[in-house]
Amino acid sequence: MKLYQHYSIYGFSNGYLLGNEESRAAIVIDPAEVTTTMIDQIEHNGYSLDAVLITHNHIHHIRGLKTLLRIYKPKVYASNTKLFDIPCKKVRDGDEFEEAGFMIRAIALPGHSQDSIVYKTESCLFTGDVIHAGILGKTTSAFNAQSLIERIQDKLLGYDSGTLVFPGHGPPSTIGTERKFNLGLQTGYANSLKKSYDFFV
Repeated sequence: MKLYQHYSIYGFSNGYLLGNEESRAAIVIDPAEVTTTMIDQIEHNGYSLDAVLITHNHIHHIRGLKTLLRIYKPKVYASNTKLFDIPCKKVRDGDEFEEAGFMIRAIALPGHSQDSIVYKTESCLFTGDVIHAGILGKTTSAFNAQSLIERIQDKLLGYDSGTLVFPGHGPPSTIGTERKFNLGLQTGYANSLKKSYDFFV
């Protein structure tokens, strides 16, 4: 397995290219932007692009999708049936499927957005804006924040401490690190939020 991180100045977002060295197939997660570097990595490694995984439909995470589909013909997985009028394979909580030789599990975690999906494959979690290194994704209310916290505790924190977290913004982390240090998971966090609070993401 090879993983390449792609940083987009538009929204300061992360996209990822996950390549399978045995099957020579690849997956893109959240194509915020399609760059020549991404194309070179696909082509020089001899990958076929089999799938695109969308964590949620905010524009700074999917802006490059139309461009990518002008070049390749991957399946697009999302909570939504369409993005930019592009048909998607709808995924629901607990769905498991195989693409590019990887077994992938979809974990629904609404809170930052209603359509937020985390994708688990091997020892990696692609979390979009559900959880970042040290903070949670922005929500619209203390109630939504508390609901998101409970879902994260129930669905993500049970994974091994070494499970890697690849978020939609910022650096990667691990489940063990987030259990200990994520500000949003501290006792009383949701109740401390004010109506006008604002995080970067």
